[in-house]
Amino acid sequence: MQKATQQQTKEHNARLILKTIYDEGRISRADIARLTGLTRTTVSDATAELIEAGLIAEVGQGPSAGGKPPILLSVVDNSRCLIGIDLADSEFRGAAINLRGAIKHRLGLPIHERDGDAALAVVYQLIDGLVAAADSPILGIGIGTPGLVDAHQGVVRNAVNLDWHDLPLRQLLQDRYELPVYIANDSQVAALAECTFGDSRGAANLVVIKVGRGTGAGIVLNRQLYYGDGFGAGEIGHVAVVEGGELCRCGHHGCLETVTSTRGIVRRAQAIARGGTPSTLPQVAASPEEIDTDLLVQALEKGDGAVRQALTEAGQYLGIAAANLVSALNVQRIVIAGTAARFGQTLVEPIIQGVRQRSLGVLADEVQIETTRLGPDIVILGAAALLLAQELGLP
Repeated sequence: MQKATQQQTKEHNARLILKTIYDEGRISRADIARLTGLTRTTVSDATAELIEAGLIAEVGQGPSAGGKPPILLSVVDNSRCLIGIDLADSEFRGAAINLRGAIKHRLGLPIHERDGDAALAVVYQLIDGLVAAADSPILGIGIGTPGLVDAHQGVVRNAVNLDWHDLPLRQLLQDRYELPVYIANDSQVAALAECTFGDSRGAANLVVIKVGRGTGAGIVLNRQLYYGDGFGAGEIGHVAVVEGGELCRCGHHGCLETVTSTRGIVRRAQAIARGGTPSTLPQVAASPEEIDTDLLVQALEKGDGAVRQALTEAGQYLGIAAANLVSALNVQRIVIAGTAARFGQTLVEPIIQGVRQRSLGVLADEVQIETTRLGPDIVILGAAALLLAQELGLP
């Protein structure tokens, strides 16, 4: 191991101090020194630089312990703008976000099944709009994209839904915007969002199963996002679960994604509407082709038994995947995210049953499965969290 340079030590200390202030909310310099083990001189010098950079500010006095009241420091939440991008659905979406995950401005652009260079042009258009809308210095750009992503190099190795193969997305964006860019798979950054801004803050181990246009999982182990040896950890959507099933865009038949993604669920609902099965779908949709997730939610709220059965079947297949994850990783918290999370307990209950039926009882009994409260913003927030962690070491 090489000895850290003076500059590296200084940067490490500054990040540690900033993280301490971020975590504590309001804290004095003396308490920072106590919590970090750094000298008061080191803390004083680092906080002076952070104040000069606008990242923190003095925000009043704390209670006196008998002497002069201490000056409290706090992170300036709106001092930097994070651009978070979600490329995982039929609409490319992004937002300008502050350091606490508060969304300041949103933008969405439909892609209309465009892929390849045409889809990349929409990415540029989306980021152009968000850069123009930023009202504070931009820290960088974080992106959650479908497919197999080399997060270290920022290369999309294979995204079948976008027809991107070995696309150097980070380099393209850094050259265009001259900003730091970080990229990871959409399900992986969704897990990061849940740990950073969701109800799973502080969880050491976590799996987020994201079900939308595709199906995938993001895995956090020992408070670290787990990418796998080839960055493909969590690619559960392309595990075959239906023998001789439907052809998947990856080239295999019967993949989990074909029967659990919102596209697969919608196709199942369209077949119900065409086949004469008793359902409210013909009442809410003029034709089967108009059925989408919004209409499925409406039908579910009307008590549509056929729609409920279709979602139960999708949940049962997800239960198989969840049981395998529980058995392999012994995680005790699974969060369902993505567009399909709108189906709530109708989708979650068969997943819970699948875990109980297909994994060791002592492990299954300890598992908590629920939907995220971050809603459709989870990938955008996760992309921002990736940027926050890489650039500032937060949180």
